[in-house]
Amino acid sequence: MRIVSLACSNTEIVCALGCAHMLVGVDDHSDFPVDVVAGLPKVGPDLDIDVAKVAELKPDLVLATLTVPGHEQVVERLEAAGLPLVAPEPVSVEDVYRDIALIGDRLGVPDKALGLIADMRSVLDVPPGEEPGEQAPLILVQWWPKPVITPGRQSWVIDVLRAAGARAVLGEEEVKSRPMTDDEVAEHAPDAVVLSWCGVHPDKYRPDVVLRNEAWAQQRFVTEGRVFCIGEPYLGRPGPRLIEGVLRMREVVAAISAPPCGATKLPRSS
Repeated sequence: MRIVSLACSNTEIVCALGCAHMLVGVDDHSDFPVDVVAGLPKVGPDLDIDVAKVAELKPDLVLATLTVPGHEQVVERLEAAGLPLVAPEPVSVEDVYRDIALIGDRLGVPDKALGLIADMRSVLDVPPGEEPGEQAPLILVQWWPKPVITPGRQSWVIDVLRAAGARAVLGEEEVKSRPMTDDEVAEHAPDAVVLSWCGVHPDKYRPDVVLRNEAWAQQRFVTEGRVFCIGEPYLGRPGPRLIEGVLRMREVVAAISAPPCGATKLPRSS
């Protein structure tokens, strides 16, 4: 079977299912596993996919996505070209499980998909009665710094935070994500800020953007240095590496209870 993946998460799901050998092309942003994607043809960035190049690869299935704003136009062009495709749009972690099962079925490896889902559930699922309460740390995840963009209830990241024993600033707001003003952030007074900037390599994350913001000078996440970095591959991609996202977020939750020690950079993706 010949697969073209147009999203990092899909590429990582295919590989986690043991089907890397089926990939014949990926989008420009797919960067993991490195040894797999390095030798594959690239068909363009997420919002500027070269549909003609995808067609030239003669895929039996194209794995697109609707999680990236604007990618629906790519999907329309793929459909117009008559290419067979699946375009997941997960909102919750349960949706991620659903999409892994769907991809597993389409690739002919349903049992491997169930095994991967079981592995993810062992880390991501919160047992009944163990939901984080009002005393759980309140965390602001930054998808982008200026303006601050943070996820809302319609994001799998809320489930990641819950599995780590924390709450999200917009965890009760029915949005996928939205911008927040500096004053709004101050009003919510999160216990910590986690940088997970989309499209930026973790080496380029800058905690000083938060720490030097005068509007937040009196916030505890500044005065106690509770600014952390978790690479976007572990929070922003609805796939198997959300497991690592939970583990790293648990480190944040643990660090919040530790003595102040300045802005902290947790282990990051390479």
